[in-house]
Amino acid sequence: MAHTLLVAPAGRGVGLTTACLGIVRALDRQGLRVAFAKPIANRDPDHSTALVALGAHLAVLPPVSRSVAESLLAEGDDQTLMEHVVGIAGRAGDDADVLVVEGMFPEPGMVHSTRVNALMLKALDAELVLVAAPQRKAPEEVAEAVAIAARGYGAVAEGRTVGCVLNRICADSGAGHEGETDTFGPVCGGCSTCLGAPLAPRQAKAYRDALEAEGLRPLAVVPCNVELTAPRVRDVGEAIGAQVLFNGEARSRRVKDVAICAMTVPNAMRAMKPGTLVMTPGDRSDILLAAAMSAQAGTPLAGVVLTGGLEPDRRVLDLCRKAFEGGLPLLSVPYSSYRAATHVAAMDPQIPTDDDERVERTMNFIADHLDVAWCKGFAQDTRVPRVSPPAFRYRLVEAARADLKRIVLPEGNEPRTVAAAAIVASRGIARCVLLGPPEEVRDVAARQGVVLPPTVEIVDPASVAPRYVDPLVARRKAKGMTPERAEIELQDPIMIGTMMLALDEADGLVSGAVHTTAHTIRPALQIIKTVPGCNLVSSVFFMCLPDQVLVFGDCAVVPNPTAAELADIAIQSADSATAFGIPARVALLSYSTGASGTGEDVEKVKEATRIAKELRPDLLLDGPLQYDAAVMPDVARLKAPKSPVAGHATVLVFPDLNTGNVTYKAVQRSANVVSIGPMLQGLAKPVNDLSRGCLVEDIVFTINLTAIQAQQAARVPAAVG
Repeated sequence: MAHTLLVAPAGRGVGLTTACLGIVRALDRQGLRVAFAKPIANRDPDHSTALVALGAHLAVLPPVSRSVAESLLAEGDDQTLMEHVVGIAGRAGDDADVLVVEGMFPEPGMVHSTRVNALMLKALDAELVLVAAPQRKAPEEVAEAVAIAARGYGAVAEGRTVGCVLNRICADSGAGHEGETDTFGPVCGGCSTCLGAPLAPRQAKAYRDALEAEGLRPLAVVPCNVELTAPRVRDVGEAIGAQVLFNGEARSRRVKDVAICAMTVPNAMRAMKPGTLVMTPGDRSDILLAAAMSAQAGTPLAGVVLTGGLEPDRRVLDLCRKAFEGGLPLLSVPYSSYRAATHVAAMDPQIPTDDDERVERTMNFIADHLDVAWCKGFAQDTRVPRVSPPAFRYRLVEAARADLKRIVLPEGNEPRTVAAAAIVASRGIARCVLLGPPEEVRDVAARQGVVLPPTVEIVDPASVAPRYVDPLVARRKAKGMTPERAEIELQDPIMIGTMMLALDEADGLVSGAVHTTAHTIRPALQIIKTVPGCNLVSSVFFMCLPDQVLVFGDCAVVPNPTAAELADIAIQSADSATAFGIPARVALLSYSTGASGTGEDVEKVKEATRIAKELRPDLLLDGPLQYDAAVMPDVARLKAPKSPVAGHATVLVFPDLNTGNVTYKAVQRSANVVSIGPMLQGLAKPVNDLSRGCLVEDIVFTINLTAIQAQQAARVPAAVG
């Protein structure tokens, strides 16, 4: 029987659905089986169920429609309505550890939401979690209001613990924009002027203390965050009825601020900052040209809206074409700039049901602020928790934070790498070292609106190269290395980063955003070399499927492994899975299951399985298995009923690079699966390669993986040289 939480509002506009999303994510991180239900819809179609299905990948049952619920309430038939509620909750919570139930929230014309929520609390025998959005109210005032709401549910009188999530709290230091009287504040969840400053510890503590004084349990004190409320340019365009002149990256660029620019260009330039939506009369070609030049110079503006129904001369648009082709959206509206900006400020703050990026960020942000001890309290059974993608990513970050490692990034002036280094530093994942000319690195950061924290080191490779000449010669002398040749080799930042790793000046290396895999790995094989007893470097991808994480190996390095090499890959991949908290159940894949097929390729997998079992009898390992037999219990019962792995394999070893690479990319792209990697395995010290099409998030998680590998390598020292 699932433990049931009823999440209900203590006021209007509290962000009830986003609080539910955060609670689902926080519980999921603990490996709990979480289900969600919205038994009674506020609107038709229901917005909450769509967002939870999008962000948590849960199958959400359809709710009772609002019209049906109101009809039953009007007839005084509360019990029939609650029977529907219990039925929906029962089906949703089947085989779950925790069921999160979203209550109804008050809307204009709705006077029964609190009464219905109180009925649901009793019908489901649920624990009550109230959500409030105090904005700038004093802690004592907020706590008293929440306590009154709790007493209205009767939970306090019954001696039940009532939890509270305080959402979208504005910082004490919140203020307006810097002297910009013609700018409109971002669409903020808390108020129209808050800039999303972080809460001071004393401020958060004051709210917690006030809640505890009222006998309530503070579960989260969540600050305002402008980043989470920023709509896409496409959403803004639809809300204000704009005509799209150039679509650009309207689906991905976000509006963090709106600036009405009707002044001279030098003054207007002050408002052209990353994430700003520039509004200007359509006949102000000078402002449009300035915005286009700013975008081409590297400032990621959200977009430009031309107002007044006026369009610039075609020749002006042609001059701006490179900016539009670079992603700058251009919209047009038939009315004034002030009216357009007012429409933006009045936009519905709800997250669109197709904005998966915003849903994901919101879930993580709220989950980061939830009481971990409260979440862990639901995990009282002895079952081995599944490793969901959110839980896996959360554990990666937490593990890296436990022992910060120094990771060198040879592509230090590459824009995505610079942005990733800033994120890694802000999350406390690792200490990054960017190799590149300092002024160039800082310029790349500034053009993206990235602020590099002091903990991110910038090292000029040209200035440090001479001190690595002698160590490089010493390590490669037997291969004919000379000082002259070493000086040439050290013109490559990857070689410098590898020498830093060899001399224990860094704990790991990540490269490949602009270099090939061979370019990244070659210096490591020459200088770092492999773990003693291992002659092979292979790789794995962590494939974050909707409900679990699988390990795919080798999809990136070894083209056509022998049976012995395939066995080595299987063992390495199993150890990598275990090291990252994934129970290793290894399937060596083929086009045949068991003895059903013959041929050279099948025989290789059979021999590899035999060798791996002989070398590591402790592993749960089987092969050859077809993919469906490896991962689908019903197929496994038919094709491999006696296999200890079939049907629930977590580590899938492909017979060659061709098969592995095609499969991982097909799964990644067709099923919209996040793949983390490739992570190299077998080297004495961690060096990891990136895809040249990688995203900033990919680099962040690769650095994260590398940092954890460095922690593991430090526990088992290996000779390098």
